[in-house]
Amino acid sequence: MIIFTSLPKCPYNISQLQEAVLPIMVICLTKGAGVLPDGPLNATLGGTMVFTTTLTPPEKPFTFVEWKFGDQSIISTNTNATADYEGRVTLFISTGSLELRNLVLSDSGEYRVLIIPQGGSILEGTIRLEVYGEQIFHFSTDLVEFNSSISLKCSASGISLSFLWLNSSSEVIQSDRVQLTDGGATLTIVNVTRYDQGPYECHVFNPVNSDTSEPLTLSISYGPENVNLNVKVSKGYYLEGSNISLSCSAVSRPAAQFYWLLNGAYLNDTGPEFKLVNIQMSQSGNYSCQAFNNKTLRYETSQSSAVTVLERISGTAVTPSTNLPIEGNSVNLTCDAAAGSIFTSLWKKDDSDLILTDNMALYEENRVLSFKSLNNTDSGKYSCEISNPVSNDKAQYIMIVKYGPENVQIKGPSKIDFGKTLTLTCSAESEPSATYTWTLNGTEIYSSSVFTKVITELSDSGSYTCQAMNNIAERTSSAVHQVTVTAILGETSGCSAGCIAGIVIACLAVCAAAGGGGY
Repeated sequence: MIIFTSLPKCPYNISQLQEAVLPIMVICLTKGAGVLPDGPLNATLGGTMVFTTTLTPPEKPFTFVEWKFGDQSIISTNTNATADYEGRVTLFISTGSLELRNLVLSDSGEYRVLIIPQGGSILEGTIRLEVYGEQIFHFSTDLVEFNSSISLKCSASGISLSFLWLNSSSEVIQSDRVQLTDGGATLTIVNVTRYDQGPYECHVFNPVNSDTSEPLTLSISYGPENVNLNVKVSKGYYLEGSNISLSCSAVSRPAAQFYWLLNGAYLNDTGPEFKLVNIQMSQSGNYSCQAFNNKTLRYETSQSSAVTVLERISGTAVTPSTNLPIEGNSVNLTCDAAAGSIFTSLWKKDDSDLILTDNMALYEENRVLSFKSLNNTDSGKYSCEISNPVSNDKAQYIMIVKYGPENVQIKGPSKIDFGKTLTLTCSAESEPSATYTWTLNGTEIYSSSVFTKVITELSDSGSYTCQAMNNIAERTSSAVHQVTVTAILGETSGCSAGCIAGIVIACLAVCAAAGGGGY
């Protein structure tokens, strides 16, 4: 910046000098009648200027002091600062001096002071102030992305001025959205975006000088967008009574306000953090958050996040469809829990993974093990483990298949002599154990698995039948055993006269038959 500190008096052609330099001071040396020093005073844009009088502070305060800018009153001992100068000026009563702050280009001009001392004559003085620099004015404050337009005007003193606008040190080029008018002094941006925030600088120049304004950054409201919901330690499934923390974020200026929704319905909670404490199954659902910008008046909702609350599995039991599983019949074993949601079921038999045979099938997501036709080999310990993503539990059931009797067998002699003890033992495969009944030639003679009798009659010979019976299965099965009683001649012990006569007759009959044969 070029400043002339001394120039000829006003009769000289000052306009000729203004064409030569930029910026330039127009100076007419003005005497302040002993009240103010010779001017002019020079200051920079945004700075502070103190108009100091040459008066010695009197013993008694001045009766009256007033400062004016041209014909406009600035401040006096009787009045406060006028609206244009409120907060920018301070009057020093003791000396009559004035301080002017936050200078703008329009503060350039002539200032006049009027002072009335105690019992003295009126004192008056004038002085000129020149403010130098460039200044950008903008005519919009609340800018909304895509909705607002902004005009920036560059103000500078001087002649033959050219204007160049810079955005972050890059030249602003005119386009469909960017307009340069008033010889380049005014920059207008239509439908601003967040990338139009600047900082903007106005570079002013002529053939002999140049200067650049202070940078100006625009405040542009945008968003919300990219709204994202995040669940801390996201698992999808949570045990009832757990605590869950959710957070919401968004790209927004100013910062967005957040609202929370469950299955599309608004909750009472607001803010970027949302906590579920001691969560219950009724709070399961799809959670989302909504961001709101109170400047742009725009909403955007995040993606939803499913939260499923599960009760802990407890009270697991295996229940048979009948308490009497009988071979050949069907039966179902159902694995269920008194509480909790069941996701999977795993069956084992005798502590090993269950291998399905042709007579087995699984139903209802493996919770029901069905036997179409039981075999005795299906007996064993069956265990079931049920689980969900947050818990598991197990139970077992011992199944004993009722079967038989089958494979009935009689053990004992086929021949026995008089006087000997006959012992016959009957056995069968059966669950539960069978009961046994003996018959001889169709007549029931005994009820036990072991039959014992001393042979005293030829009539003890015959067909001994053992019938085994399963009282639970209500099934029977039999076996027959032939026993022949033999007698040794001369041994008549226990044989009646009729018995002996019968034996003799039998022997004679045999001898006659032999004689007829040539003996």
